[in-house]
Order: sequence, then structure tokens, then C-alpha cells
Amino acid sequence: MSSAIPIWGPPGIPIANSDQTFPVRRIYTIGRNYADHAAETGLGGTSGSVPGISLKPADSLLTDGGILPYPAATRHLDPEIEMVVAIGRDGEDLAPEDALEHVYGYAVGFDMIRRDIMHDCIANEHSWDLCKSFAGASPVGLLHPVAEVGHPHTGEIALEVNGELRQQGDIGQLIWKTADIIAKLSSYAPVRAGDIVFTGTPKGPKAVEPGDRLAGQISGIGTLHISIK
Repeated sequence: MSSAIPIWGPPGIPIANSDQTFPVRRIYTIGRNYADHAAETGLGGTSGSVPGISLKPADSLLTDGGILPYPAATRHLDPEIEMVVAIGRDGEDLAPEDALEHVYGYAVGFDMIRRDIMHDCIANEHSWDLCKSFAGASPVGLLHPVAEVGHPHTGEIALEVNGELRQQGDIGQLIWKTADIIAKLSSYAPVRAGDIVFTGTPKGPKAVEPGDRLAGQISGIGTLHISIK
């Protein structure tokens, strides 16, 4: 059967030291997973079964060195630096002790959020989808396979904007660790090869403007650079 419209390929993340890419299926984001950021949001603590799960479209992916057009219908765009986990094997109802076997690798990511739209959604009890779903909303750096970097449990995470430090923390401060996040996600629906997970951000996100240059790094994982247009 033929297609009624042109068929597009899945977006992909370049893999470090390789000519291959990692095709992206789904993008999960985990909210309020650093205590200091949870406190500064004023959105509540970390009680409940998991700090918070959102989905972003795969075509919001932006690769390292990319240019992010400032999104329409917003006046407050925040970058949140996060460790990104890439799933390389399908799994369902995984135990935490088995979850890391399903990880392909790790990368640096920015979860870009239209903060003003997010507050409107909260005030009107609407879904948060619009605040996180736009072109370029999910920048991700080179993907580093587990064989190269292992499973990082600690390491400085930091974001600079135009050379000024905006966010700083350590991935060891994650409330829900990588294995716990994957196990929890797999209890709701099977995780699939190609899924990626943004694991949460430390305190300090602030708005960026057209012309800003963003540089993120996580010790032992890598870096990510983008510009806002």
C-alpha cells in the first residue's frame, strides 16, 4: 500500500566516535528530580510514585551545534540542562536491578521550556504539552555508548549562557536514579529501543534570548552547544 504523503525518517542523535546515529522513538522528561530545583519551582515537592513524567515529540530533537529559532507565542524560554539516557533494548515491568542492561548510552541535553506557556497551562489546568513541544525543544549532544562511559552515577552538571554560569550541580543529586526511572517507566508501558529520557535539572534555570549561546557539560559524559536565533 502506498503512502498518501511523503514518509519521513526518524530523527537521530549522532554517536560519538562513530559514523552511526541513534534513531529516536519517544522522548520522556522527568520533572522535579533535583531537590533544589523542585523547591525553587514552587510546584510542590517530590512526593508520589515518581517526580513527574512528560512526553515530547521526537521531531523536537536538535543536535549539537544546532541553531534553535526562538519559538512563537512565548516571551520566556528556559533551558534546563539534563543527563539524557538512551534506551537500546525493549523492556517491560523491569526491576531496577535489571534496568541498566537496557541502556545504550548517555548524552547531555537541554529540556527547553516555554515557561510562560507552562504557567498558563497550570493556571487553566491544561496539559503541559505546548510548553515543551516545539521545533528544537530537545537539544541533545553526542551520544556516548555505555561501553565508552559506563553508567555514570556522579559528575558535575553545568550550563553556561554566553560564558556565564547559570546552573551547576552533580548527577549524584538525582532523587530518582537512572535505574529507578527506567523501571518506573517500564511499569506504565514497555520501554523501546530508541526511547530517550531527560532525567531532571538542578536549580537555576533562567530565560534566554535570541543571540544567546548555550554550553552544557556533564563530567564523564560530554558537552552540548547550541545558539538561539
